[in-house]
Amino acid sequence: MALGQIGIVADFESLEPGERIAFGRFCVHPAKRLLTRDSQPLEIGGRAFDLLMALIEQPGRVLSKRELLKRVWPDVVVEDGSLRFHMAGLRKLLGEGLDGGDARFIATQVGVGYAFVAPVERLGLEPPLPDHAPTIPAPPEAQIGRTTNIPPPLPHLIGRERDLDLLTARVGEIPLFTVVGPAGVGKTSLMIEIGHRLTAQFSGRAVFVDFSMLENPALVPAMIAGAMGISVQSGDPVAAILGHCGSDPFLLLLDNCEHVIDQAARIAERIVERAPRVRIVATSREPLRIRGEHVHRLDALDCPLDGETLTREQLLAYPAVQLFSERARAADSAWEIDGSEARLIAEICQRLDGMALPIELAAVRAATHGIAATARQIGERFSLAWSGRRTAQPRQQTLRAALDWSYDLLSPQERVVLDRLSVFVGPFSVDAALDVVSDAATGFDEVAIALDELAAKSLVSASRVRGAGTYRLLEMNRAYAREKLAARGADDHRATGRRHAMFFVSELEALAAQDSAALQDVRALRPQLGNIRSALDWSFGPDGDIGVAVRLAAASMPVFLNLSHLVECRTWATRAIAALAPNQRGTAVELELQASLGIALMFAHSNSSEVGKALTRALDVATLMEDHRSTLGILARLHIFHEHVGAYAQTMACARQAIAVAQALADPEALAIAYSLSGISHYQAGDQISARRDLERALEHGGASQGSRSIIHGFDHRNRASIALARVLCLSGEPEAAQRLAARTVAEAAALDHPVTHCIALICSMSIDLWMGEFARARETLPVLRDCARTNALAPYIVVAQGFEGELALECGRHAEAVEVLEDSLRQLHEARYELLTTRFSLALARGLAAVGRLADARRVVDTSIERCIDTGEHVAMAELMRVKAAIASANGAVDEALALLDEATGLARSQGARAWEMRVAADRAGMLACPFSPGGSGTEH
Repeated sequence: MALGQIGIVADFESLEPGERIAFGRFCVHPAKRLLTRDSQPLEIGGRAFDLLMALIEQPGRVLSKRELLKRVWPDVVVEDGSLRFHMAGLRKLLGEGLDGGDARFIATQVGVGYAFVAPVERLGLEPPLPDHAPTIPAPPEAQIGRTTNIPPPLPHLIGRERDLDLLTARVGEIPLFTVVGPAGVGKTSLMIEIGHRLTAQFSGRAVFVDFSMLENPALVPAMIAGAMGISVQSGDPVAAILGHCGSDPFLLLLDNCEHVIDQAARIAERIVERAPRVRIVATSREPLRIRGEHVHRLDALDCPLDGETLTREQLLAYPAVQLFSERARAADSAWEIDGSEARLIAEICQRLDGMALPIELAAVRAATHGIAATARQIGERFSLAWSGRRTAQPRQQTLRAALDWSYDLLSPQERVVLDRLSVFVGPFSVDAALDVVSDAATGFDEVAIALDELAAKSLVSASRVRGAGTYRLLEMNRAYAREKLAARGADDHRATGRRHAMFFVSELEALAAQDSAALQDVRALRPQLGNIRSALDWSFGPDGDIGVAVRLAAASMPVFLNLSHLVECRTWATRAIAALAPNQRGTAVELELQASLGIALMFAHSNSSEVGKALTRALDVATLMEDHRSTLGILARLHIFHEHVGAYAQTMACARQAIAVAQALADPEALAIAYSLSGISHYQAGDQISARRDLERALEHGGASQGSRSIIHGFDHRNRASIALARVLCLSGEPEAAQRLAARTVAEAAALDHPVTHCIALICSMSIDLWMGEFARARETLPVLRDCARTNALAPYIVVAQGFEGELALECGRHAEAVEVLEDSLRQLHEARYELLTTRFSLALARGLAAVGRLADARRVVDTSIERCIDTGEHVAMAELMRVKAAIASANGAVDEALALLDEATGLARSQGARAWEMRVAADRAGMLACPFSPGGSGTEH
């Protein structure tokens, strides 16, 4: 049928309340938001109903995807995949092409949109529904006993207080509540508790029906009647049930409906319609999908996301940890846990997604084999075979049995989709599922429909955060499905792994091409780390594709850098560079890998020659490609590398080249980066006037809105420029302004959620606090720096934190301890070729050595530092070195030498614009003869 061939077209805008729209065997009741087929109501979601109305209101007209998205999702930004997903479900509901028929209602115009192509007509008002239910007199009350068959409740139902309060308050008002959730979440336990709490409210008229052992769905009505104690004489057990319920309140508890869902839904709907005082509570892994149903989705138990920062008491307050502890104590009465074991339990509960059944099984295991061994076994291989209570239902004695129960209820198509979805680690979008799961035999529509069904059956978890549009598999479901995927054969497994890897290659490459800022949103990137890692593991693995692996590694470099996962960045970059094909050398792929390897080695390991080699190669490739923006980024990384190793002439050369490149780009952000490099170089060279000028230019060009955009080069240049300017202000004699700027810079760095940048800002803050004598504030900052460095494996900054610890010991008068800590810190910094702070710590060491009477050693440390600064061009601390050397000379009685050194220091500080050094030298000169050298007085703020 052509798009324009339609039947009777009604004036839908003038529909009266109660009027209907008909097409084929279907009828739409707009006022009731109801769709029927052959007068039987159909379960249709709200979005699907809105799509149907949009199409039938303008039959024959092709509605664009944009129009439909605007109509159905007016206030939410969604992907095209969501439209495809709901359209596929609508087509399935209408039964297009089923049963060998040729019915066709919705046509697709590829690349444009959709049109409704079946004849439609406007009908009159809806007639009243006939009353089909037989009227059977209610039996005497004594015939339905007040003794219920509800199983005994658990001694203590943990973590379900909110669910219990909500359901017990509302069950009396709502005809049907279905408690929906995945296997092992605790649906049955919750319903049993609800039954016991409400039995008195229903005067003892409550029965429990467990369908788990029922194999023939046709026996559902008979089973309910049997549980109620009804002897059915007629051929219609439902009529007998309705008659016995009568007009009195009755509570019917239907457990495990998922495998008899159609029959349970039909009888529940008849009871709801014909017995207004009956209340039904059902449990199922999917909703019954009938009129009047209210769904209560049972979530997993709350468990700690990060147990490392919580006390034992705080951990034990979480329901998941409470359940684990209670079940373990029941298995071993001597069970006791300390703080470290509580953290292990928290990790286990998180790994088990807070699911009640696997937590119980793990707890029994831990009571026998110990917590540590159980945690290792879960980490190494998710066990689906651990046994639980011998008296439990067979389907609940192991996780595998529980999941077999659900898997056996799936259609062949749903099994294929579930198995392939196991390749995802963490959340995935509709588009990701469609691309990764579909193949020549399984199209987009089939995947979309199966995904919808799997989510309804609680085998796939849909995020309920507004606008999220993501799904995930619980870990136990994923482990089970992964086994099933492997059993499908190597070809299917490999093809699914390749599609998964290629999806993330395409996504990351598209993000990078779209905008550099797109790869900076850590909130969006962090949830996908599991998928990226999994795709990399597969790509580099024995069944992988090395070509895909190299592309994926290059595309994922900005992700690892922005999240400061530098060890992983180094690992994947190294493997990818080694696997580069000849045609990939000298391309953007090698450029990204070499540049990322250099920055990762620098911050996570040491400033080795490999760093310089990688960054130099990256610069050569960028120059060869005439990629000016990448050239600027590599120059920025080389600049900080040369600064770290103390090659200050090289930093100035990088800065000059960066300015030339930025001017050619004529881009404010590029100029901000270039001027920040120039300002930092002038600062290290001792030219504070030029440094201040260029750093203020950098901040002016960067603007307050640039934020984290330059993190793509490995760190935030605006933040780094602010840090350098704070140091310049301090040396220029404006310590209060420096302290305010440093505090603001630390706050901005913390907000960026980028550990490398945060550490750099914290180092600056500590430097200025120590300079100003704010030792209490420095002591507060030190553990923050240390924790940030250790948590993110930033090896050089761990040693820097140790150096500051030595400085604080010196200021507190613990001179011997300070000397020991500073000597060890300096040794490690030299080994790592991290020379940026060695002058500062050498000055502190010299003061400490002098304080313990080792004047000769103190002078040797200062002389060595002066020689090194002359060789490298690091002149910023030269005046301070001369001042400390003068104090040591004075303590040795060489007053004339001391005064000469102070004169030289004064002239140098003045020429540099370093007012702070000049004032400190003047104070020493005034007190030289009266006061011998003292170990007090902070060293350089450098």
